[in-house]
Amino acid sequence: MTIPDLRDPVGRVRAVGMVEAISLLILLVFSVLKRAEGLGMQDMGVTGVRMVGMIHGVLVMAFLLVLFQAWGARALSGKKCAIAFIASLLPFGPFLIDRKLAESTKDEALDSAD
Repeated sequence: MTIPDLRDPVGRVRAVGMVEAISLLILLVFSVLKRAEGLGMQDMGVTGVRMVGMIHGVLVMAFLLVLFQAWGARALSGKKCAIAFIASLLPFGPFLIDRKLAESTKDEALDSAD
């Protein structure tokens, strides 16, 4: 995995997607803690879901914003935007599509060098 370039629209999609995916995983952990009867961590789970849930919601909106920006700048096709959006709904989705998005950035750089 390479570090995304935030100056590039696809790099911003990759970076925000990763942060959003991590927040989703943390939210899932707090959701489990919230419902775990025998662990005695329900209060921490409730508080965690409330706090991380709000942060995750903001990150989802930021992801959609950078995704639309990349689509508007023609850095990503409509198909790749749809795949990125669907992947963002899955817990490990952004990690799985990161390589494809990074390759599309490299392909674009090679095309512009010609």
